[in-house]
Amino acid sequence: MIEFRLPSLGSDMDEGQLVEWRVRPGQAVRKGDVVAVVDTAKAAVDVEIWVDGTVQRLLTEPGQTIPVGTVMATLLAPGEAAPAAGEAPPPARKTAAPAPAKPKRKAKREEAVPAPTRAPAPPTAPSAPTPSPGTAVAVVSARAEARARVTPAARRRAGELGVALAGLAGSGPEGAVTLADVERAARERPPAVAAPAAAAAPAGAAVAAAPAGTDAAAAAAAAAAAARLLAMRSAIAAAMARSKREIPHYQLAEPVPMRAALDWLRQANAERPVTERLLPVVLLLKAVALAAREVPEVNGFFVDGHYRPATAVHLGVAISLRQGGLVAPALHDVAGKPLEVLMHDLADLVRRARAGSLRSSEMSDPTLTVTNLGDSGVEAVYGVIYPPQVALVGFGRVAERPWVEDGRITVMPALTASLAADHRVSDGHRGARFLARLRDLLQQPQDLQGSPHEES
Repeated sequence: MIEFRLPSLGSDMDEGQLVEWRVRPGQAVRKGDVVAVVDTAKAAVDVEIWVDGTVQRLLTEPGQTIPVGTVMATLLAPGEAAPAAGEAPPPARKTAAPAPAKPKRKAKREEAVPAPTRAPAPPTAPSAPTPSPGTAVAVVSARAEARARVTPAARRRAGELGVALAGLAGSGPEGAVTLADVERAARERPPAVAAPAAAAAPAGAAVAAAPAGTDAAAAAAAAAAAARLLAMRSAIAAAMARSKREIPHYQLAEPVPMRAALDWLRQANAERPVTERLLPVVLLLKAVALAAREVPEVNGFFVDGHYRPATAVHLGVAISLRQGGLVAPALHDVAGKPLEVLMHDLADLVRRARAGSLRSSEMSDPTLTVTNLGDSGVEAVYGVIYPPQVALVGFGRVAERPWVEDGRITVMPALTASLAADHRVSDGHRGARFLARLRDLLQQPQDLQGSPHEES
């Protein structure tokens, strides 16, 4: 018997709300299959299973908010027979998550404002008393909505607007309900039923702040969005406070000339269709990954008092969200990917992050995070390490600077690369070596196109 538990999708996650199951009892699953959608403070995440097996029981209902580590379902291992009626099941074993477990906290962080649609935590026992007729109807409705094909962004918006998903016709692929379908349904509702979600607004603060003339549904949506943003800011603050409290940071910075990289990129893009052109950021990401393979002290996790170097470079990419806040999901195996593949994967990751459709492996796998604020116009960024990682790389904008080259003063397009690293794992000498290797790699951009060898 295998226990499928709610995984930690980052050091700032204490709990999550089950949005829907993607499996049913009796269904066979394979490692990597998406089995559930869980809403965290930052995004709706597709949660993957990390073992092969057959789903036996689903122990959590959609809409329930549960702590990290709660058993959500039980599975039968391949070849294992289901226990006979009345027979005690064999001891369950836990599934293994791909990311290292975070150290337990002494006290659970409490959010300043609870999420508006968050339900109470489920009972610890899998069985429950016979529900009342009203409760049974609600459970049946929730299950009906969970079976419908609904995009995560549409499901979240439906909760904000109070739109019932059961029976809602979808215009997406295979009849999936999209964000546009939900918003159209909200506009077409009679005013009398326009705002069932308004009662869930925390303390009515956002509703009261809504501009005059807006309808109740818009006010409820504003309340839900405000509460969600506050929950995200609280999660980020908790993770960063923990980082500054526990990690002895040191900071280094290095100016990096970018003329060779930009000239090569200009020539490479001249031969490509507009939709396939590369952005400078892919050169930066590839150079970071290759440099991290040579200086492994910046690529891994510090857990339970020990450093665990990672065997591959999965770069967490800081992505700002349109509604505010940010996430840093992983681009996998960056050092081993051609630039064209890396550009495609990055564009897809940004699109899905902003649509609220990420996978659990992308949230739990980053081994080293990169933040690039060059597009925002800043000269340099000095970041805070995201625990349990041990380093963070930052890039500022490319700007023309006075530069000495071959004994002559010239104008050079350059950027500032920075490194925040964990002094428990490395020191300034190793950090300087990493930045120097990063700088040198960007002077030979043609060598970034391929990979000298595959990642282990």
